[in-house]
Amino acid sequence: MARSMWKGAISFGLVHIPVELYPATSDNSLDLHMLDRRDFSPIGFKRYNKNTGKEVSWDDIIKGYEYATDEYVVLSDEDLRRANPEATQTIDILAFVDAEQVPLIYYEQPYYLAPGKGGDKVYALLRETLREVGKIGIANVVIRVKQHLAALVCVGDTIVLNTLRYPDEIRPTDELKIPDGDSRAAQISEKELQMAKALVEGMSEKWKPQQYHDTYREDVMAMVKKKIAANQTKTITMPEPEEDKPKKSNVIDLVSLLQASLGKKPAHADGDDDDDDDPPPRKSRKPSSDEDEDTSDTPPPRARKTTSNSPVHARATAAKKPAAKKAAAKPAAKKAVAKSASTATAAKAPARRRKAA
Repeated sequence: MARSMWKGAISFGLVHIPVELYPATSDNSLDLHMLDRRDFSPIGFKRYNKNTGKEVSWDDIIKGYEYATDEYVVLSDEDLRRANPEATQTIDILAFVDAEQVPLIYYEQPYYLAPGKGGDKVYALLRETLREVGKIGIANVVIRVKQHLAALVCVGDTIVLNTLRYPDEIRPTDELKIPDGDSRAAQISEKELQMAKALVEGMSEKWKPQQYHDTYREDVMAMVKKKIAANQTKTITMPEPEEDKPKKSNVIDLVSLLQASLGKKPAHADGDDDDDDDPPPRKSRKPSSDEDEDTSDTPPPRARKTTSNSPVHARATAAKKPAAKKAAAKPAAKKAVAKSASTATAAKAPARRRKAA
């Protein structure tokens, strides 16, 4: 366990509980160093004297308050402690309130409180009392050189001190465009509300913090290992050109989105089905008997030959592929009709000759 960063006592009424303060969180963010791209050397920052330009070590650094231009009052840690010993050594509970009355936006940084020497019984007493009444303690505490408003919350068997933001640290929402309940643009239908509730119910589960982890950090570390294995430790990956994304419509169909989220197929609006269906294929008109006789006397026109490299041939081939079979079937039918007609004419010719003789 880390070393305690603060030692003092919880105080309310005549109760005095010695406690020690420990950090409750750890920073697992990516620790990236700044390098000089010319030779990949680390870049450092110096603490230097602005008058002489010389570097200053930590042992020679003290704190001061600037009360006028370039005029300072020197304050040591002992000066800060002596200014208000009670504030720097106690967690002074001011009131007890219901936990749900404090909005989450006020919570800032959590710390663990552990009992100090001889404080086990009174620590357990405060913990069990907070559990029974279902309230949290609102207190003042000075950590380092800043006074914080804090909440004492019972989490399991541990009392957690969570620093709170002051009201003047919370920015107002007046300048934000937040839709109200009467806004026409934000009106919600009963169907949309019921479907959204069904989606929330379907995705509801017990809180299991172990199943959540920083996937972005894991992916970055996997890329780091991949570059090390490929001996690409000094290779700079340049950004790829961005592709033009299709423009999205501003119209949002909430019902379709909710149905898709629930695993249902979006329903079509009335009349849409007819528009989406492909039109039925046209039936080729059968030639009449008169047209058959005309085609028997007149041979079909010969198509003009075009070379395969001709642009006209290319366009005709690309545009009329579906109609090629129908077009090929018509001349074949006409040739068959013409052949049968010529056969009948040839059979009648000897009879005419015999009559003439």
